Amino acid sequence: MSTNALYTDLSGYYDLMCADIDYQAQSNSVRRLHQLFGSAGKDHLDLACGTGPHVRHFIDFGYHSRGLDINQPMLDMAQLRCPEAQFSLQDMCAFQVAEPLDLITCFLYSIHYSGAIDRLKACIASVHHALRDNGVFCFNAVDKNQIDNNSFARHTVEHDGSQFAFSSGWNYCGHGDKQSLRLSIEKITQGVKQSWEDEHPMVAVDFIELQALLQPYFEVHVFEHDYEKIVPWNGLSGNGLFVCVKN
Repeated sequence: MSTNALYTDLSGYYDLMCADIDYQAQSNSVRRLHQLFGSAGKDHLDLACGTGPHVRHFIDFGYHSRGLDINQPMLDMAQLRCPEAQFSLQDMCAFQVAEPLDLITCFLYSIHYSGAIDRLKACIASVHHALRDNGVFCFNAVDKNQIDNNSFARHTVEHDGSQFAFSSGWNYCGHGDKQSLRLSIEKITQGVKQSWEDEHPMVAVDFIELQALLQPYFEVHVFEHDYEKIVPWNGLSGNGLFVCVKN
């Protein structure tokens, strides 16, 4: 199955796949970080917004929030969730905005969907261009050197008479700038099982490399991947929350 086929063909299952994610806690944490590091402005863009749950929370926080994604079925669902928001079909590595923004977010490790170092650089440059002075770019990332190929997250959920099991895990070969996200979905309806598997190519960086890519454009702050409290990154853990203030 091609990289985008899973999300295109099964976009209706995306929210089930992410049912264990606390979107409100994530959104509120980034709102607090924006209050600490940014201005009082409320113009917000969510990159790789999917079906729009983070956009929904930022609207409820009082932001003028919008989203972009490369998947139109996702955007159609986002528009239903957030009818007052604007959504655009764009590549986060080469996007444009009509007016400068105060906050740009990229949740769920989606920055890695850049896929290659050159495209990641283009994404960073596009974000910098789209932000106002002192605007904030906030995203989470995984350090390639800390990936455990044997670690998978798994959850189950029942929906419309079917039981679903979702599994995801990072895979890194140990060298280079390519890693992947391996996904699997099982659906059981009246004893009949269907299954899908996909592997999404991702860009691989360590946090030192990532900071070096960001620092020509931003003042960079790295925190532990904890949405309940603000704790500086200890330099060892493999998940981080990046807060980048435009130079």
